[in-house]
Amino acid sequence: MSNKRVLMVVTNHTKITDDHKTGLWLEEYAVPYNAFKEQGYDVKVTSIQGGEVPLDPNSIPEEEVAEWAEAKEQLKDTAKLSKEDAEGFYGIFLPGGHGTMFDFPDSETLQYVLQKHAEQGNVIGSVCHGPSGLVNATYEDGTPIVKGKKIAGFTDSEEIGMGLDVHMPFMLETELRNKGANFSKGEDWTAHAVRDGNLVTGQNPMSSESAAEKMVEALNEK
Repeated sequence: MSNKRVLMVVTNHTKITDDHKTGLWLEEYAVPYNAFKEQGYDVKVTSIQGGEVPLDPNSIPEEEVAEWAEAKEQLKDTAKLSKEDAEGFYGIFLPGGHGTMFDFPDSETLQYVLQKHAEQGNVIGSVCHGPSGLVNATYEDGTPIVKGKKIAGFTDSEEIGMGLDVHMPFMLETELRNKGANFSKGEDWTAHAVRDGNLVTGQNPMSSESAAEKMVEALNEK
């Protein structure tokens, strides 16, 4: 089992505005983390900058979720994502949180790692704002990884509903469509995840479990 490895990459970005803190959305990370571990996968948790990972305050439950304890422990001191993370994994998963909108798209290391995973035919999974990491990801020939693929992600209407559209560097749904994705969406704030070959994506926090299930299904076919 030990050679079955999954890479998770999370955000380090802490704020949308001075009075609006953000970070990683806990459920979108902890639920998939547990799903991979339960299937016997060795999970390596990395972040864009390394070190302690900030959690979006709105994602921290009022009462501790006991089964998330191990996943949370991994966030206290994460490894910094490196180009070496392009090798040795079955797949890569990008949890969301608004923080990802600021440090995922322009991370050269993340783009490199995603390109190599895509070229190797590994499973690439993501949920909510995590697909922000995919908007600039391409194959070696420059073709966007999402082009012609069925993709879910945080919708423009959900962003507008939160009133955060004015603070975002771009609108995720619009940008994925611009890169040629066949954007798929369910009702706002309902679980919706899709799989297109080795690409698995979910719409929002409610989609964490279904995205993880589809990711596991794809991984187990490897």
